[in-house]
Parts: sequence; C-alpha cells; structure tokens
Amino acid sequence: MGGSFCSLLLVAVAAHLALAPRAAHAADEIQVYNAEIAEVGQWTFQQHLNYTLQGRTQPEFSGGLVPNHSLNGTPEVAYGLTDWWEVGFYAPFAVDSGGHLLSNGFKIRHLFVTPHAAERAFFYGVNFEFSYTTPKFSQSRFGMEVRPILGVRNADWEFIINPIVDLTFGQHGEADFAPAARLARKLGKDFFVGLEYYADFGEIGHFLPLREQQHMPFAVTDFKLGKFDIDLGIGYGLTPGSDRLIAKAIIGYAFPVPGKNGETGNGAPKGAVMGRPATATPNSLSRAFPWELVAMQ
Repeated sequence: MGGSFCSLLLVAVAAHLALAPRAAHAADEIQVYNAEIAEVGQWTFQQHLNYTLQGRTQPEFSGGLVPNHSLNGTPEVAYGLTDWWEVGFYAPFAVDSGGHLLSNGFKIRHLFVTPHAAERAFFYGVNFEFSYTTPKFSQSRFGMEVRPILGVRNADWEFIINPIVDLTFGQHGEADFAPAARLARKLGKDFFVGLEYYADFGEIGHFLPLREQQHMPFAVTDFKLGKFDIDLGIGYGLTPGSDRLIAKAIIGYAFPVPGKNGETGNGAPKGAVMGRPATATPNSLSRAFPWELVAMQ
C-alpha cells in the first residue's frame, strides 16, 4: 500500500513538473545593447533575423512554438527624443518549420543612456521594454524587460554587459535572469569581430538545473555596407536546454538627421561602433545627466 502510494506520488510530481509553466523567450532579438542611440530628431530602422539551424524539438509549454528550424525576427523603428532618451517599437514574428507566419504581438521600449556613448571610455544606461505576447510564444500576455547597460572601451576593444531581468505578469508570471555580454575587437574602420554570450538561468531565486538553463556563445562580426550597418553571428548552445545552432543577422539604417544636409548621423542604434574616449567640454557638460555634473565637479 505504502509503496503504491509513493509511486503514485512520484508520478504526480513528475507530471506537475513536466506541465509546469516556464517563461518562453522567443529569439526575435539577439543583441547586446551598447548605449548608442539615434540623434535628436532622427529615425532609425533595424531588421532582426535569427534562424534556428538545429534546436529544441519540443515547445517550452503545450501549444508553444517549436524552436527547431524556426525563423524569428522583428522590424524595429526608433526615434531620438533627446541625446539621452530614445523610444522604439517592435513587431516580432516567427515562421515555424511548417512555413506558417506567426505574430508575436508588439513591444515598446524606452532607452535611457549616457549621451554620446560612442565617444566615452565608460558608458551606461538602462532599457525598459513593455510587451504584449501572443499565446504561441508565452503563457503570459504581458511582459517587461529591464536591461541595464554597462560598458568600457578604448580605441581597439570594448566590453559590455547587459544583466537583463525578464518579467512576465499574470497567473504564470515570473522574473527571469537572462544576462548578455560582448567582447569585441576593432580590426579596421567600421569593421569589428567579437564574442557575445547569451544566457537564461530561469526564475530568480529558483534557477533551473544547469542542463535546463540556456547558455549560448556567438561568434560575431559587425561592418558597414554602404549606408547599412550589418551584424552577423553564429551561436552554439552549450547545454541540453539550449538550441544547438542559431544564425543571426541585423541590418540597420539611420535616416538623415534633420538639418544636417543629408548626414546619417550615428548609424544604426545599439550597434557595435567604437569611438575615442571624450574629454569634458562646455558643450558636453550642458548635455550631461545631473548626476554626471556632480561626478565631474
């Protein structure tokens, strides 16, 4: 009797764990933010495309998207409100292995950064992203991403970390820790190679076992093709919970800055553009954050 009860209990626990909801993170945007934004009054556009060459063959929850052989992406439009604040809009989508086009709702973000991050040796910022997600991609309709940005650079190298917290709300809501990092080397004008790392540890305070976590390094390159910014990468999953092989691409274009005679300004935002550390000038002081003025004094 006791043995039968224990067996039934173990089966029930196993079934609960198998059916327990987990946050699903569609790979519509695989990118490390570097605190660079559009100039004031400037529009920018990016197209993200990520194809899972070899991935998980089971969805993260019943009825969810199967990652294997799926194409995930999003068009992204952004606008520079000030030299430290940019707003953006996304329309994520996926094409599954059967060729069906699926909408993943929409996202709106507010990105706050140190002005002219490309010219700084140390830069930082934070991105707040609010999303509405469709049932194929998540069991929660509403979500939020909080993405701090911390980075250092010199004329040849840059290192950036994004310790991201992904929040979902409602019955299946949770807060996941999904950090990203980038180390890149400048090889020539507008030409960079580097290593990016993306992870998902699971719910904060209840991290998943290592084999169920997602850990994926990417070999990446960034370059300019005419007026377009190109970011290419190939990633390899290190754990059974990761997709094994993903190829990513980002194509960016910065529209001319009003009043600048057709100049395209900073290029695509958040891309890998490294510059020289800047010294403080009267103009830069007038554009600095209030807390930066205190630090400079």
